[in-house]
Amino acid sequence: MKQTVLRGTTATAAFALVFGLAACGAANEQPAAEGGTGAAAAAGASGTISGVGASSQAAAVAAWKAKFEGANPDATVNYDPQGSGAGRQQFLAGGVQFAGTDAYLDKDELGQVPAACGELIEFPAYISPIAIAYNLDGVDNLQLDPVTLAKIFDGKITTWNDPAIAADNPGVTLPATNITPVHRSDKSGTTENFTDYLNKAAPQEWTHEASGDWPVTGGEAGNGTTGVVQAITSGAGAIGYADASQIGSLHHAKIKVGDEYVAYTAEAAAKVVDASKRPEGHPEFSYAIDIQRDTKEAGAYPIVLVAYTEACTKYSDQSTADLVKAWLTYIVSEDGQQAAAEAAGSAPISATTRENAMKGINQISAGG
Repeated sequence: MKQTVLRGTTATAAFALVFGLAACGAANEQPAAEGGTGAAAAAGASGTISGVGASSQAAAVAAWKAKFEGANPDATVNYDPQGSGAGRQQFLAGGVQFAGTDAYLDKDELGQVPAACGELIEFPAYISPIAIAYNLDGVDNLQLDPVTLAKIFDGKITTWNDPAIAADNPGVTLPATNITPVHRSDKSGTTENFTDYLNKAAPQEWTHEASGDWPVTGGEAGNGTTGVVQAITSGAGAIGYADASQIGSLHHAKIKVGDEYVAYTAEAAAKVVDASKRPEGHPEFSYAIDIQRDTKEAGAYPIVLVAYTEACTKYSDQSTADLVKAWLTYIVSEDGQQAAAEAAGSAPISATTRENAMKGINQISAGG
């Protein structure tokens, strides 16, 4: 499978080849046109499709896969959580039928969508807080201002008893332990979301632009969400960022929003997403949003990850088109979103987000 983005006729040919090979022998039964209530709405799907993408939503995808395949025993959905960057690359190269990514396609990437794809379908399918997880003996209720947080990850605050951290945590005894900031070693949508938050919530202290590549030298690096969590767990004084569903028993910080410190919850994450706007210049069936990271709204948690699913309106054969359509219909359904919430602690998408997603999903067809 190709790891680099192909351009022009080469990308189109690769896209057509992979999509032509997928889901051989699948039935041509059409899934429900609307969102339905769950896997049963798409019952009768068969064949095999594959996706690559964000490791952050791996638990949600596992839950979707189990229930979808349970209702559709002749269908197989493969998902390899290599990371957002790999997902976007392989989708644009035509190596997979769908992708999961923690950041929407940028302007340059939009220009690389192969002609064989028809039109891009892109919608939020998974909404989750990014937890600021830490490992510090004796401190189980840490509070951090965005300015303090930015200085920690930029290497400007290096010990846990720094006056800035103490000011955020009155009455708490903080040790003189050295701080080890942990970041992703791989290109990551989680990193892009976190650096976007730091840039918008503390622009004077965090002057780096949002990026899927960690921009600061020093600290410790972990590969994928699992690598970051392992590094924090094994390192006294460590602090890092990871999808909240993946941090296990690690403690996590409350983040200052307005005049209060807010702990992450699915509801707090959904609250900031609902207040965000769609960027300009995206195609008809792309429902990306620019998250309002600097919100002051009470109860909102702004360090949030919105994972998108990307697919096409055109596939080279009817069986592949039917299976992709059935799969996407399920993951945005109420049952699909509830399955993700139970497995991963994510926030179910709103009815409006579901309706928008179905506008693109209903366009999926074969050939052309």
